[in-house]
Amino acid sequence: MRSNYKRIGDYIREVNLRNSDLKTENLLGINIDKFFMPSVANIVGTDMSVYKVVKKGQFGCNRMHVGRDYRLPVALSDKDDPFIVSPAYDVFEIIDPKELLPEYLMMWFSRSEFDRNAWYYTDADVRGGLPWKSFCDMQLPVPHPDKQREIVKEYNTIVNRIHLNSQLIQKLEETAQAIYKKWFVDFEFPDENGQPYKSSGGKMEWCEELGKEVPEEWEIKKISNLGDIKHGYPFMSDEFSETESSLILVSPGNFKIKGGFNFEKNKYYDGKYLENYILKENDLIVNMTDLSRNGDTLGNTALIPNIRFKILLHNQRVGKFELKNSVYSFYLFFITSQKDYKHYILGTATGTTVRHTSPGRIAEFRILLPPEILITKFNLLVQPLINLISINPSQKHNLSSLTELMLSKIATIKK
Repeated sequence: MRSNYKRIGDYIREVNLRNSDLKTENLLGINIDKFFMPSVANIVGTDMSVYKVVKKGQFGCNRMHVGRDYRLPVALSDKDDPFIVSPAYDVFEIIDPKELLPEYLMMWFSRSEFDRNAWYYTDADVRGGLPWKSFCDMQLPVPHPDKQREIVKEYNTIVNRIHLNSQLIQKLEETAQAIYKKWFVDFEFPDENGQPYKSSGGKMEWCEELGKEVPEEWEIKKISNLGDIKHGYPFMSDEFSETESSLILVSPGNFKIKGGFNFEKNKYYDGKYLENYILKENDLIVNMTDLSRNGDTLGNTALIPNIRFKILLHNQRVGKFELKNSVYSFYLFFITSQKDYKHYILGTATGTTVRHTSPGRIAEFRILLPPEILITKFNLLVQPLINLISINPSQKHNLSSLTELMLSKIATIKK
């Protein structure tokens, strides 16, 4: 071990402040991504006075399930107000923040190598707990505090950029959804004079199926009237790769809970592939398998983003919309982001252990279809927003890769 490596236990001390005065009611847990989050525990009738208080600059840690989860849930509080955590958690703090910065220690905890090392020290319990002594005996490089501050500053610059990008994308998505709602839910799209259609006296008629008035001559159609849904290719699992490569197998993990493409849970591939199973930018895809077992992303759709220097392959359990007219792609994406579509998918899903939907069931969903000319105008309005959203996953991936590189390099830092 290098000379600048030190025991974690030499720099931290346990904190055991209980919520005995019941001043704090904000109960948080720690997720596997190492952030404090609102607890989902049922606390009805629970004695909250025994819960542990966490203050700003202190750490919370759950050592009970490391062997099961292959990660040590540990987080640093940056919250101004104290909160409480389970009495089963450890709470600790840095003895002298002038020697070891809390933010630097949290960077060390964020390394995948740290989690692998923690897993190695777990005990024989079925859940694989990590003994406190073993945790304290783990080591990390402790360079001069000035070097620590430099490292933390560089790291935070990238993390803040990722956060700002995520905020921007959220605003763009909210704006696009607001335009869809105004045009196709409230029916306030611009009429021939540029005025809001419904409130300006546009002709409406009663739609029995929807139980409300809709613009005159709009039709109720099945998704199947717009095209088919194509299954992906069953790529061989023995050619999947743990190492990042230029070939990404688009799978159920690539769908966000609220709809859209998730570039943070990729599967990679090392084998051969057919050209007609390559997904292109703005292809509309749908998740047909519920791997989470709670329906979070079952039936969710996403538009393929602009991922530079990557080839995205159409994997099985993912459907691709083969539309007769691509003008409907964006509109169909927004339609399938609505609650009534989600309720339909979950209500018609089959399977017990793992639930599924199918191209046939998705194709049977009935939608309100405006005239094509209105869809074309809508596309012109939302296309710039979708283009900006499309390039973000690639940018975020590059920034995330940079943070991983920085975390890995901490191990080589000298005094």
